[in-house]
Parts: sequence; C-alpha cells; structure tokens
Amino acid sequence: MIKHKYKRSRQREEILNILRNTDTHPTASWIYDELKKDFNNLSMGTVYRNVNILIDQDLVTKIESGSSFDRFDGNVEPHYHFICRACDSIYDMPMSVMGGLNEQVRSSTNHEIQEHRISFYGLCENCKDKEEES
Repeated sequence: MIKHKYKRSRQREEILNILRNTDTHPTASWIYDELKKDFNNLSMGTVYRNVNILIDQDLVTKIESGSSFDRFDGNVEPHYHFICRACDSIYDMPMSVMGGLNEQVRSSTNHEIQEHRISFYGLCENCKDKEEES
C-alpha cells in the first residue's frame, strides 16, 4: 500500500500528541474540545481530516465500537480492547496478543492474514457494580 506524503501541520502534531498521551480512546469531538483552547479557528472538519491523515500514516487507529461515534487510539502496537456496553468506555486489555492466531487462520484457509483485531464486549467494573447494587 502506498502511503501519501503530507505537509507538516501543527494541528496534526498536536492531535497525535493528545492521542499518544491519553488512554481514553477519545472521539473527534473530545479531541476538538481539547485543541480548541490553542487553535481558535479550528473546525471539526480539520480534526477529522487530520485524524484520517494520521490513520493513513499508520500513526493512529480507529476503533469501531458499534456506537455512533468513531473512537481513536494513539497506541498502534498490537493490543486488544474491552468495550463497555453500558457506558461506552474503551480500555486496553492487559494481555499478550495471540501471535499464533494469524498462522492458525492462514493454515486453515487460503487467505493472507496481515493482522487481527479483537475486542471484548461486556460491562466494565464500574457498570457491573452499579448493576449489582440495583
């Protein structure tokens, strides 16, 4: 896959910095709110455009959690996520990536496996405690 070259952008660098320094897997709206403090003329279109460039450069990943808003991750190292169905929180899972899974699928199919993504869904600890209390 050919990656495009892009001119340097202060806004894009700041978006990347924000994403690399949070583990909350934010939405574009959250990123916009964080950046608006320093960039008065910022638009949501600029945030989306720059996030998509970062995705194209393999510096950020998009997490499709089933909600109506895309979430983004500045950690591009292979890892799994837990997505809470009650509060929509997304957490990195503290477990090793199953390296043999790609080979297992490759050997049982005729597909070329390049990567895999796994997300676990359920109730986070806080939501589970709330449900048990009620």
